[in-house]
Amino acid sequence: MSNPLLDFSDLPRFDAIRPEHVAPALDQLLADADAALAQVTAATFPARWVDIARVLDVATDRLGRAWGAVNHLNSVADTPELRAAYNAALPRVTDFWTRLGADERLYARYKAIDPSELNTEQRQAHRNALRNFVLGGAELVGEARDRFAAIQERLAELGQKFSENTLDATDAYSHFATEAEMAGVPEDVRQAARAAAQAEGRDAFKLTLKMPCYLPVMQFAHDGALRERLYRAYVTRASDQAQGDGMRFDNSALIREILALRHEEAQLLGYRNFGEVSVVPKMAESPQQVIAFLRELAKKARPYAQRDIDDLRAFAAKELGIADPQAWDWPYISEKLKESRYAFSEQEVKQYFTAPKVVAGLFRIIETLFEVAIRRDVAAVWNPAVEFYRIERAHPDGPDHPPQLVGQFYLDQPARAGKRGGAWMDDVRGRWLRPDTGSLQTPVAHLVCNFAAGVDGAPALLTHDDVITLFHEFGHGLHHLLTRVNERDVSGISGVEWDAVELPSQFMENFCWEWNVLRHMTAHVDTGEPLPRALFDKMVAAKNFQSGMQTLRQIEFALFDMLLHTEQQPPKDFQPLLDRVRAEVAVVQPPAFSRTAHTFSHIFAGGYAAGYYSYKWAEVLSADAYAAFEETSAEDGTPSLETGRQYRREILEAGGSRPAMESFKAFRGREPHLDALLRHQGMH
Repeated sequence: MSNPLLDFSDLPRFDAIRPEHVAPALDQLLADADAALAQVTAATFPARWVDIARVLDVATDRLGRAWGAVNHLNSVADTPELRAAYNAALPRVTDFWTRLGADERLYARYKAIDPSELNTEQRQAHRNALRNFVLGGAELVGEARDRFAAIQERLAELGQKFSENTLDATDAYSHFATEAEMAGVPEDVRQAARAAAQAEGRDAFKLTLKMPCYLPVMQFAHDGALRERLYRAYVTRASDQAQGDGMRFDNSALIREILALRHEEAQLLGYRNFGEVSVVPKMAESPQQVIAFLRELAKKARPYAQRDIDDLRAFAAKELGIADPQAWDWPYISEKLKESRYAFSEQEVKQYFTAPKVVAGLFRIIETLFEVAIRRDVAAVWNPAVEFYRIERAHPDGPDHPPQLVGQFYLDQPARAGKRGGAWMDDVRGRWLRPDTGSLQTPVAHLVCNFAAGVDGAPALLTHDDVITLFHEFGHGLHHLLTRVNERDVSGISGVEWDAVELPSQFMENFCWEWNVLRHMTAHVDTGEPLPRALFDKMVAAKNFQSGMQTLRQIEFALFDMLLHTEQQPPKDFQPLLDRVRAEVAVVQPPAFSRTAHTFSHIFAGGYAAGYYSYKWAEVLSADAYAAFEETSAEDGTPSLETGRQYRREILEAGGSRPAMESFKAFRGREPHLDALLRHQGMH
């Protein structure tokens, strides 16, 4: 039987991959990659970009694609067997990439390449490669080199364990609620909870900490004790404060070790702290610049956040009889105030956003704005709910020729057990003019969300926040898929500075507030009627509801992250720092038992370490970029096709082939301004 992980003829054979395939596939791929490394570092091998790529990049690309498939399945279809196979392989894969990134012979070979022989894309990839060798420890020798490699392997293990604990702690909790406790909870959530309980032979409602269940209970359940129960379980997940046997998933020791190792890594590389290492390949010039940016934004947002909380307190006391609101009361009070002030509820809106209609509307705006076509396609998938699509472009020689394939993507929308929470985009493969065959490899992406599934054959209903999430991930997807760059390491999202990578994703979110877009993507689940204009107007009026508080919440996470990786000494406990940041930034303090750092996967298991500020940093770029559309759109709000072309050309198609600031200035004609962000969020 052939090993599906060794089949690179086309797309991954996700339906055929089994845990027992992992080790033998990696045996071969790691051996091939090591042989390729030995070949290109031999004294007689020429120091030419394309020659190195033809041997080494082809071998590492195969390894990356196979391991990417295993890594993806580990995130969306976790089983004990797959987890064991993944964890057994992780040290071997980490070891190879660490050795590759620190190989002084390969570094010397790259330094010997003559940049004048390279095209523009290759020159940018070459500059990045030299920088990455330094950050990868290629200039370290002896004990320092060995220690650096050991740190990389241990950090990979710790990040994976952190992720597993977070998933397991989330999956392990359930509360079987009574009919009385469920008062106020939306009908579709009640039905799903009832079905989940019945599947276990219980006459009750099974509530979990998965977002499609947890959030509506917090927003709508009248029972304060139920909200407190779920809130406490949610904010103590994977921590020393978890109740019962939940303590076994405690991430405290992992966090401390991760921080100590990152600090040691930074010092080995000659930096004072990990924050300094983190910003080297980013747009931001220093951790101090980031901290100053966050504090300036916090100062601007604070008066608005204070007004938000004052409004909530007054409303809670007067209308709800809650004189002293607790942390678990705020989502409920917020929802009630929003309903009172704007005369609509999230539940009312949700009835109009059926998943198939939303996806069709999203495709329509992409097709119109970026002059492509999206077609349903067939591929091997890991779950029946996963859909697969291709993006095509009209042939430049006219309609008599077949359309050109631009890229393909998998869309995995529903939440389920064994699938980690959140939403993300990941690449399956990048666009690449292959040096081995001379053929053009088209890009493929994963787009993953965690929405509530449909109940009893009805289509899934999305909240407006879900719709925004979908548009956000598609922004990342378009950045990867619409690239015209042929050099793998700078095509699509590859090589884009981390604090600019959220620009296209946050840019797409703006369309969720345009009537011309929304009216084509709504149909009431029962009547098929589109979203009424009057309801849309209420949504827009409520758009910046609590934007001050939401901004401060993001700044709280970002500031904690950067201070944790700069000022904080690793032996110290991290919780006091989080408390200090909250005291500085937040307008409402959570209870002492709250342990949100323990599930902060972005920074402990997801690549955002000393980089969470990127969301706010890139929001400045995305708001200013969208302002170009506002300035050029037709009177009815229809976006300008010419502006769409320019954005596609200068931002999406350019990928990582030049610095992000150059791409932004090529599109906008100037550097970004903060004003557009403040205006979009009603804080100007």
